[in-house]
Amino acid sequence: MTGYGKSVLQLPTKKITIELKSLNSKNLDLNARMPSIYREKELGIRKLLAEKLVRGKVDFSIFVETTAEDTSTQINTPVVKQYISQLKNVVEGSSEIELLKMAVRFPDALNTVREEIDENEWKAIADEINKAVDFINNYRLNEGKVLEVDFNKRVAAISEILEQVIAIDPERIEAVRERLNKGVADLKEKYDENRFEQELVYYIEKFDITEEKVRLKNHLNYFIETLNSKDSNGKKLGFIGQEMGREINTIGSKSNYAPMQQLVVQMKDELEKIKEQLLNVL
Repeated sequence: MTGYGKSVLQLPTKKITIELKSLNSKNLDLNARMPSIYREKELGIRKLLAEKLVRGKVDFSIFVETTAEDTSTQINTPVVKQYISQLKNVVEGSSEIELLKMAVRFPDALNTVREEIDENEWKAIADEINKAVDFINNYRLNEGKVLEVDFNKRVAAISEILEQVIAIDPERIEAVRERLNKGVADLKEKYDENRFEQELVYYIEKFDITEEKVRLKNHLNYFIETLNSKDSNGKKLGFIGQEMGREINTIGSKSNYAPMQQLVVQMKDELEKIKEQLLNVL
């Protein structure tokens, strides 16, 4: 979602700069700054940005720099003359310049004429706004390509670690079996071997992670499939990441075997890096 776009329009009497910045946000949070003359166009601009940028904390600005003799403020000549005439009767011995300086400070000495939007001018500005939007989207696209490489790398790393988990699972079960046998043997009590075997099977089944391994594999494949989609799927990828985390956590809680727990920590580390970067995805 992070991006920057800028476009500059040079008109005969003014220079107009359109600037767009975006940061991460769950939804569209748009802040628009522009001269009052263009305020009537704000709703249209907001609609355009919502359609094109989808979400993110977006700052939109229009800056106007006058480059020629063009002003909307004019001297109210009759009023200023009347002020000077009255001041002559009050302030004796003052020069015309001093009286003028005082007169222009009084109310209504200056008139500000409200400008009307020139539609041809606005059409040119609207074109520049679209260019700025294209620039920021290209910026976002380039950022997204970098993230795509990183996501593929992280998912591949989790898949590789999961294969290691699958590989050591049989020895984990055997280690749990031996630990239980040793514990019972240390009691030096007679016991029903058949009953013990039944209880052992039940206990080991509670630590079975077959379903978690299968679901995690499916989530990893679904993540890549969604990543390759042409649609904006940042939120969807976030949900898939949550499901991946749920399976990894369950494997960790069931493992009861130090080598496997170490692998789980590595998967969690890779997943956290994915989650951090998902905040940048639309």
